[in-house]
Amino acid sequence: MLWAALLPDNLPDDPKPRTEALDGLATWCLQFTPRVAVLEALLSCPGVVMELEQSLRLFGGKRRLVERVREECVDLGVRHLAWAPTSLAALALARAGLSNGFAKPLAQLLDALPLETLTQVAVHQATLARLGCQTLGQVRALPRGGLSRRFDAQLLGALDQAYGLRPDGHAWTQLSETFHAKLELMARVEHAPAMIFGARRLMLQMAGWLLARRSGVTAFTLRWCHDAMRSKAAGDGGEMTVRTAHATRDTEHLMRLLAEHLVKVELLAPVGDLELVANEVQPLEEKSFSMLPETKQSGESLALVLERIAARLGPDRVLRPVLVEDHRMEWMCRWRPAPERAPRIGCRPLDVPQPTFMLAKPLRLAVQDNRPIYQGVLQLLAGPHRVEGGWWDRTRGVEAGNNEGAFSAAPPPETTRHVARDYWVAVSEHAGVLWIFQMRLAREETAWFLHGTFA
Repeated sequence: MLWAALLPDNLPDDPKPRTEALDGLATWCLQFTPRVAVLEALLSCPGVVMELEQSLRLFGGKRRLVERVREECVDLGVRHLAWAPTSLAALALARAGLSNGFAKPLAQLLDALPLETLTQVAVHQATLARLGCQTLGQVRALPRGGLSRRFDAQLLGALDQAYGLRPDGHAWTQLSETFHAKLELMARVEHAPAMIFGARRLMLQMAGWLLARRSGVTAFTLRWCHDAMRSKAAGDGGEMTVRTAHATRDTEHLMRLLAEHLVKVELLAPVGDLELVANEVQPLEEKSFSMLPETKQSGESLALVLERIAARLGPDRVLRPVLVEDHRMEWMCRWRPAPERAPRIGCRPLDVPQPTFMLAKPLRLAVQDNRPIYQGVLQLLAGPHRVEGGWWDRTRGVEAGNNEGAFSAAPPPETTRHVARDYWVAVSEHAGVLWIFQMRLAREETAWFLHGTFA
């Protein structure tokens, strides 16, 4: 068996925050195995243990798993990590400052540990010291009959479990349906970007919870509580919701997005507590690995880069084109904020000719003998293709050519983008193939316009 024991540092003295901190660490451990337990939460030196024997193959072997746990647990405030064949042995080694419970035979390592490394033995430390016992090995050498009569059954039970003579029995941590975690900061924070250190610890816990649920987050909220000595005008605190275009549990990407948002926040009072809530969670499809070598992507994907730029500049300043089903060429493409989700249903291709380049504003053409002119008389090749509609597309704004309303206090009138045009494919001797249309004006007059060119 492979057990790991994690000893957190700087735990609060109050029972509720202390339990929440240990539960947060246990939630992070659930990404590796469901066999996670919190031991002695309200005592002086609590710990979190997890059994990883069945997870070695899933995480690439013992060495890779040990290295990953060792690297990631530092950001969660773990001051010591130990490995051993049993849970209590790993906890005792961690309390003694040792890490490798496989370097020597387990009995040889445990025999040299002091009495305070096992809580059930440390309770009787004064009596055992009068018997000349200073280590676990000396206690274990005493007659079992005398120990069972003079001390409670928990002492022998703990020794047997630590040495692997009795199976471990723990109350396993259950994975919650929702995620929300709190953290009491070690010092009051006066600037919003400084909250990123505490937020990272909460973010790692959320990433572990998401991995255990095989899910990703599309929206999360960071809340902060102001110090009790704040002014009444500052309020209780504030909150910020960060959204992503796609479900993810990438801690580094989420932290970069959060950092971009925190730069814009101005705190009204010093902050003492943080809370992180996963608002929108979606199942995340796992990618299957290939037996053949795959090309590794260097750097971030375009979607992640656009998301981070939008968080810095604002979503309305980073736009992307989105095709919509519309016969009017000007409004076939709409510009939407880049972080928004793209529509899953694509647009159906039209069965009429479409130009390669389109003018920003149709150009009115001269007419000679009822024939349009553009660098010579145009010859009509195909058409007409009737495009009529847009009565439903209403807009409110100052129309081109009428800027009087720009300086008026009254709101501009509401207009529609209704068009009624007959499109033709025409050819010019000098300009090439063109896309023109004819439309009816007032008093039964008609006009020709150039709208695009073909490559």
